[in-house]
Amino acid sequence: MRAPGFAGLDRDGRLLFLARAARMFAYGFLSVVLVLYLAGLGFSQGRIGLLLTLTLVGDTGVSLWITTRADRAGRRSMLMAGAALMTAAGIPFALSGNFLVLLVAATLGVISPSGNEVGPFLAIEQAALSQILPDPRRTPVFAWYNLTGSFATAAGALAGGWTAQGLQAGGMAPVASYRVLVFGYAAFGLALAALFSRVSGAIEAGAAPAGRLGLHRSRRVVFKLSALFSLDAFAGGFVIQSIVAYWFHVHYGVAPGLLGSIFFVANLLAGLSALYAVRLAERFGLINTMVFSHVPSNLLLILVPLMPNLPLAITVLLLRFSISQMDVPTRQSYTMAVVSPDERSAAAGITGIARTTGAAISPALAGQLLAVPALAGAPFIIAGALKILYDALLYRSFRRSEAEQGRSPRPAP
Repeated sequence: MRAPGFAGLDRDGRLLFLARAARMFAYGFLSVVLVLYLAGLGFSQGRIGLLLTLTLVGDTGVSLWITTRADRAGRRSMLMAGAALMTAAGIPFALSGNFLVLLVAATLGVISPSGNEVGPFLAIEQAALSQILPDPRRTPVFAWYNLTGSFATAAGALAGGWTAQGLQAGGMAPVASYRVLVFGYAAFGLALAALFSRVSGAIEAGAAPAGRLGLHRSRRVVFKLSALFSLDAFAGGFVIQSIVAYWFHVHYGVAPGLLGSIFFVANLLAGLSALYAVRLAERFGLINTMVFSHVPSNLLLILVPLMPNLPLAITVLLLRFSISQMDVPTRQSYTMAVVSPDERSAAAGITGIARTTGAAISPALAGQLLAVPALAGAPFIIAGALKILYDALLYRSFRRSEAEQGRSPRPAP
């Protein structure tokens, strides 16, 4: 597929893409070993799950505060603040093994236990890209934006897994090798701040919205979407990348290097799946593409723990990833289309925060399930079933929406 939207981006667009790549590399770099690191520090599965949940709760609060102010206070300055909070989370995680210290750092900073996007970045970058793009180019550019993130996450997972294994092969203790990666994560926060400082004022919203939380005419639809996205994310929280990596490590004895390779391929496939969504959305509409690609992906997710051996489990997981992200650029484009331009940061932020909130609850539950060998595969089954329920509710609620084809709403008379 050609990439006219990607190739035609201006300087600001290219900087935002580069920031996305750097950030997602850092998330993937850390996520493969994060649970292994916490386990090496002596935390139980239940306590690890609790810490992951509280990490996402903290990200939710930070994101809500930043994204609902970004259109008024300045998108560039809020992106730089988020980058600083990545560093503020990474350094204490690297220096301390105290649960309370890690809890405070995770709550006030930005750290991704899943390898997926967290914090305020996605919402503000989507609003910024929508500011500098015409409507017809938004979905294709969002597809390439997600592909960039998936490829970067894949590369980060590969680099993180093999770096840890290489350090251990050289004689370094496992916990010490994982700590090197945590320091690397903190350094990426500084690099992001430098990138965001070079973005111009063209990405800014202009006039500030008058409503609460940065919303006015679109409040009802944003809250309805938020409730549905929260259900989807709650389901996904049972199978975040750190937990899946840990399950493969415990169930099959998979080493960190192979884990990195598995998630490298998985994220490559996920990124490519986002590109398929563009042509499907042009033909069938955004909601249809979201739903009818998501259902088979979730059926495959349910099958992962039911496979009798490691090769089949990896195969099914990779098949699932090959179609798992087709709903992502379409969902993002739909959210931008259904709200007014001066609500975009807030709308993307609130729906993103709803996703983070939903995802924050389930890792603690998954941790409890992982602690019982007979139930260790249950997170995959619960996640798949709940995600199929989300698909049905989304289709029922929005299949006739005027924004189905990705057009932005007309200004109110």
